[in-house]
Amino acid sequence: MAELLLQKYSEKTDSTLPPTSQPDTSHREASWISTMLDTRPLTSQEIGRLEAQGNTSFRKDWENVRVRLSAQEFDASLIQNCRFQGPVVLGRLRRARLKFHDLELDCGLYNSYLDRVVLEDDVCIRNVAYLVNYHIRSRVILFNIGEMSCTCHSKFGNGWVKAGEDEGVRVTVAVGNENDGRAILPFEGILPADGYLWSRYRDDRRLMERFVELTEAGNNREEPTHGLVEEDAVVKNTVLIKDAKIGSHAYIKGAMKLKNITVCSSQEEPSQIGEGVELVNGIMGYGSKVFYQAVAVRFIIGRNCQLKYGARLLNSFLGDNSTVSCCELLNNLIFPFHEQHHNTSFLIATTILGQSNIAAAATIGSNHNSRSPDGEILAGRGFWPGLASDFKHNSRFASFCLVAKGSYQQELCINYPFSLVSVGDITKEVRIMPAYWFLYNMFAIARNNSKFKKRDKRVVKEQHIETNPLAPDTIQEVLAALNRLVELTGRTLRLKTLQDAKDFLHQNPDSDLVLQDPQVQKKYGGRIYKGAQGYKEYRKIVKYFAVQSLMEYCHGNGQEELTQASIIQIQSLPLYTEWENLGGQIVPSQQVQQLFRHIKEGEIKRWEEVHSFYNSCQDQYVSWKARYSLYLLEWLYSREIHHFDQAIFQDIHDDVLIVSNYMNESSRSSRQKDFEDYFRSITYRNQQEQEAVIGTLEDTDFLKELEVETTRFNQKLERLLSTLMGSEG
Repeated sequence: MAELLLQKYSEKTDSTLPPTSQPDTSHREASWISTMLDTRPLTSQEIGRLEAQGNTSFRKDWENVRVRLSAQEFDASLIQNCRFQGPVVLGRLRRARLKFHDLELDCGLYNSYLDRVVLEDDVCIRNVAYLVNYHIRSRVILFNIGEMSCTCHSKFGNGWVKAGEDEGVRVTVAVGNENDGRAILPFEGILPADGYLWSRYRDDRRLMERFVELTEAGNNREEPTHGLVEEDAVVKNTVLIKDAKIGSHAYIKGAMKLKNITVCSSQEEPSQIGEGVELVNGIMGYGSKVFYQAVAVRFIIGRNCQLKYGARLLNSFLGDNSTVSCCELLNNLIFPFHEQHHNTSFLIATTILGQSNIAAAATIGSNHNSRSPDGEILAGRGFWPGLASDFKHNSRFASFCLVAKGSYQQELCINYPFSLVSVGDITKEVRIMPAYWFLYNMFAIARNNSKFKKRDKRVVKEQHIETNPLAPDTIQEVLAALNRLVELTGRTLRLKTLQDAKDFLHQNPDSDLVLQDPQVQKKYGGRIYKGAQGYKEYRKIVKYFAVQSLMEYCHGNGQEELTQASIIQIQSLPLYTEWENLGGQIVPSQQVQQLFRHIKEGEIKRWEEVHSFYNSCQDQYVSWKARYSLYLLEWLYSREIHHFDQAIFQDIHDDVLIVSNYMNESSRSSRQKDFEDYFRSITYRNQQEQEAVIGTLEDTDFLKELEVETTRFNQKLERLLSTLMGSEG
């Protein structure tokens, strides 16, 4: 039931304390006293004009309405039919119009209710039924809004608490697990890397405490807050906005409910919120768009994301450059470049490490097998489950797993990157083909890096993102898979030593040997098909990554050739053999531990300093990859690199050249099938109609680019290894 509040201020109230319609705390009064500095009262002529145009004030003397001294132009005729209930500060008002797309309105205040509002210059406030406790900056349009208010204890979606508040009011986002065991605190500027570290290292209690302290470092616990709409923002036809901070150049139209949120927006990266949207308790990143009845509650949305067509995002962190339509996502931590477009797909209690694509009717994580909803799924980069696939908690997938359509009735642990996973036969064993992407889908691998770089529309790239499928995180998985294939081969053939198993795989690269791996699926295990071919492809791709990384290092140091001197230089760099994907950025695990020490010892006091640490790691990434590459070559050839002879470097060159040419040729042949397959042509009257609709193979821009890049890479390869091979280059 509504409570009747008696008016507490009379006309004789001391004008030095700005009157309001409600009792104020001393902090609020002090805040308004500072706001009233550098202002003047209305003149008698201005008051007369205001009253003549249907405006009213809580105080008959209009002392609650002030004008900025800096407002050289103030036309009181531009204020009509408004109620000034509490203190209001007005900026410049002049005869001008604000235009945004097809909306064009006169500057001024019309048919609105204002209480504790500060307006800067040239604003348009029209038909705002209830505007309370907001600071509106210059050239803002507020048009047809039901309620726009802000409490003095608002946190704008940040995971803070104010002085005297109970911990129970703190906003958390329960990513990765439905039981809140991995919950993080949202804050303006949070990166997927921050969410990953916070959600995964739960056993380090001191670190968890420090993360809270870092988040609170930006919070003035005592100072009352007011809502904020930054310059050049437009808000129209919206029902409810409460406790919101709206960035400059943001465009909000037809929203239903925006409560306790920050909308990050700028002229370079404007954000948009559209019809029927509800956003509650969260942070929306720069350049992002939320449209068409989408709902997000307890959320973090990264930069350049789209959430639309009724999508539901609950207790989830959606990384940069992601697009989600129609579907439902609960309790997820999702790294950048995530695609999910279908109303029938669900993603629940997962940590997905980016560059992922969820197909229609896929049910990822809703099937629990414990006595409480505390299961979860962890998937590496490039996770791609097929149509109508479903999985059991807990499951784990290596990077770039392509999972065929099917119902997977047991928990999975797929440690083979770039593999194809499918439902088994009547024995219920899951089937795995290691290195499938290299054997049969090289077009996707070759296109992957280019595709994601083009889709990255962020202007400011605070979260570093590795888009190349071949990177230290995936290569370390390849090494583990190689070791596993050797182990399983030895076990299957009952060989005496692992070296015997390696020799068999080297000598029989086309063997049809089927391996049994009991660890890939609970209860029934799995079969590994084409293990020998996968072993061969894995080794070639490791060489390719190593040479590509060394080429990148030499180029960055103004060199074209890899020499013994440059090898010695690279060997002096720190060697890291374990890597982590931090929100898309690949960082050595030792560096992550070093970061933790700095945080726990108090050397790092703010999240901005954590982000500076990420930047420092990125600056050294090419050098660290080069050192790791020497280690990989030594691992492959089972000797130190100073024992490599010309024949070994020639072998490296030949294998990498094969991979390079194969990427180009296989990509072309894979794409060619799309144009030449008989069933692709059956819906067209003739060849000319087909070409008019889908184009030709020669129209594929990526293939043209790949052809040029392959020629360039091969030329660089010749120069890079010419000295070490003993050739003239």
